[in-house]
Amino acid sequence: MAGAELTNVRSPRVKAARRLAKRAFRDQDRKFLAEGPQAVREALKLDGVTLELFTTAEAETRHPELVDEAAAQGLPVHRASGEVMAELSQTVTPQGLVAVCRPVHVPLADALPGSARLVAVLAHVRDPGNAGTVMRAADAAGADAVIFTDASVDPYNGKCVRASAGSLFHVPVAIGAPVAQTVSRLKEQGLRVLAADGAGSHTLDDVDLSGPTAWIFGNEAWGLPQEVLDLADDVVRVPIYGQAESLNLATAAAVCLYSSARAQRVP
Repeated sequence: MAGAELTNVRSPRVKAARRLAKRAFRDQDRKFLAEGPQAVREALKLDGVTLELFTTAEAETRHPELVDEAAAQGLPVHRASGEVMAELSQTVTPQGLVAVCRPVHVPLADALPGSARLVAVLAHVRDPGNAGTVMRAADAAGADAVIFTDASVDPYNGKCVRASAGSLFHVPVAIGAPVAQTVSRLKEQGLRVLAADGAGSHTLDDVDLSGPTAWIFGNEAWGLPQEVLDLADDVVRVPIYGQAESLNLATAAAVCLYSSARAQRVP
């Protein structure tokens, strides 16, 4: 169980964890923060990923199984005061649990085995909440991998980790590869590469999604640049049957990924 309560927000242990809110320090320290019971629960399921756990007394009472599991794994468990937890948390209302974790991403080649049938590629996606939600949708749809290209947000951004709702720890994630290299690898593996774009010449209703497919999703505001669209085998849009101007990135991605998942499962 946790020892004496941490109350000093300037203590070295708290400062070392707090600095992981910035990408430069996450990259330098090769660590990130996973906040909330769902993220902590999923992180603890992976061997060697969780390094230490901060918990308030209230959260320790509400989620004793998580604190017990961390202790059983021999991890340092720190009981933190509300002030310290507020310093570590990146939410308005902290949930009282923050884990320090090792990165979980894998090389692009490892994320794309020859058996992959559904892959999500984030190209120029900058909003961490959208990116995390796409990860969650990809996980739910049974995707084999999620690829964050070099121009996209850091998947270890706190908002992205929270929005993934634990899916960061479920689906293989690769980061940092250029779009062209990623598309080349996908095609080598036999996947059809489709770019999701509102200006697509075909709709989801028009394309055969029963084969291995990779979807490229672009920036929330301006979509995919022409050079990325040119790399795809086809550019596909989600049909709008009502009067909405468009769908946001995460919603469109969920529709596309589930359309592929369903098509691949229908006899």
